[in-house]
Amino acid sequence: MIEVRQLPCGVRLVMEKLPDRQSASIGIWIGAGSARETAKNNGVSHFLEHMFFKGTKTRDQLQLAKDTDDLGCDMNAFTGKEATCFHIKALSSVFPKAVDILLDMLCNSLFDEEEIEKERGVILEEFNMVCDTPDDYIMDLLDAKVFWRTPLAKSVLGSRANIRNLQRSDILEYIDTWYTRDNIVVSVVGNFDEERLAQQLEEKLSDFGAGSPSRKAASAARGGRYLSLTKDINQTHLALGIPTIALDSPEYYAQAVVCDVLGGSMSSRLFQNIRERKGLAYSVFSASESYACGGQFYIYAAVKPGTEAKVLQAIGEELSALAEEGISEEQTQVVKQRLKSGFIFSLESTNSRMYRLGKNMLLLERTYTEEETMAEIDAVSREQVNAFAKRIADIRSYSGAAISPRSLDWEELWNGSQNLNGSAKRG
Repeated sequence: MIEVRQLPCGVRLVMEKLPDRQSASIGIWIGAGSARETAKNNGVSHFLEHMFFKGTKTRDQLQLAKDTDDLGCDMNAFTGKEATCFHIKALSSVFPKAVDILLDMLCNSLFDEEEIEKERGVILEEFNMVCDTPDDYIMDLLDAKVFWRTPLAKSVLGSRANIRNLQRSDILEYIDTWYTRDNIVVSVVGNFDEERLAQQLEEKLSDFGAGSPSRKAASAARGGRYLSLTKDINQTHLALGIPTIALDSPEYYAQAVVCDVLGGSMSSRLFQNIRERKGLAYSVFSASESYACGGQFYIYAAVKPGTEAKVLQAIGEELSALAEEGISEEQTQVVKQRLKSGFIFSLESTNSRMYRLGKNMLLLERTYTEEETMAEIDAVSREQVNAFAKRIADIRSYSGAAISPRSLDWEELWNGSQNLNGSAKRG
C-alpha cells in the first residue's frame, strides 16, 4: 500500500511499507535542478549537491562518511534537470540512525569556504571527465539544441566559468529560494517505523523556508538546430533529437514501444540495419527522455569518420520505413510484454520503488500503483504506436550534435546523405 501524507510543516511524505523486507530506502527530493537555474548560476544545483557531503555542525566530512560506513548504509545523491535527490538505504534495525545522518546533511551543512574551494577543483575535474567522454558530453550538446531557449537546455554541470565563479553567497541564496517545504518530497520504501520517521522529518525539515517561486513552462521549438565539435578522438559521435512528450503524456508508453522497435535492442531496426547489415557503427540506439515540462526522442551512433553521411541516410531510411510499414499488432504486444517485465523487475529493488514514488510525487503531484502502470501499458494500441512513429519520421526535423576528429558541416552531411545512391529507400 502506498500512503501519502503532508507533514504539519508542509513537506509531502510518500511511503510504501514492505513488512517482509529487512531494509528501507529513503530519498529526500528537492524540486531544484538545472532547469531552475539562470544563465549566471547554471551548475549551482550540482555544486550544492556535492557540498552537502562536506561537513555539518556536528560531523566533518570524514565523520559523515565513517558514520555511514559503520552502519553499513549506502548513501548518495544525484542532480537532474528538474530535481535533486539525497538518498540512503539501510537495514531496518539502524534505519532511524541512517535517516539522522541524511537529515544532518540537509539541515546542518556548513558550506565552509575552504571546502567550497576544494570541491570547485573536484567538480572542474568531473567536467573535464565528461568532456573527455564523447558519448556523455554529446547529450549536453544535443539538449542545448533540442530544448533551445527553454529551461531544459541547461546542462546539469553548468559551465567551467560558472563553476569557477560560484560563491558561497550564491549557494546560500539558491537554498533559500528552492530548498523550501513546499518544494520537498520525501519518499520511503521498505520496512520502517512510519510514525518515528514522520517525527524525525518534521523536527528537522520544518527549519526550511515556506515557499518557492512559481515555475514557468516553455515548449521546445521544433526544427533543426545543429552543432559540431572537433576533438582528437578516433570515432565520430552523432546524436539526433526531436522534442516530444512530457512525463504525464498519454503517449508515454506508445513512445516507449516505438523507441524499443527502432533502436532499443540488438534485434531493433537501427542495430540490425546500421550495425549488422551495413557495418557502419559499433554502437547505435534510440532512447527518450521525459520531464514534467517536455521531453525528447533521440538517436545516437558512434561511427567511423568519413561514414557520417551514410549513417544519416541509413537512420533516415529506418525512420521513414518505420512510419510507412508500421508496427504490427504482434510486435506491439511483444514490446508491451518487455515493458511490463522491465517494470516488474524494477519493483524488486526498494531503491527503484523509492525513486519512482519520489519522482512522480514531486514532478506530477501523484503516485501510480503497480496496477495503474500495468493497465497503462496494456492500453497502448497499435494505432497509437504507429501514429507516434509517423510523428518522428522526418529526420530533417531533428536537431543534431556531432563530436568528431574531423571538421563536419551539417548541411554537407545532409546533402551527402540524400545524394548517396540517388535514393532514400531503405537498404
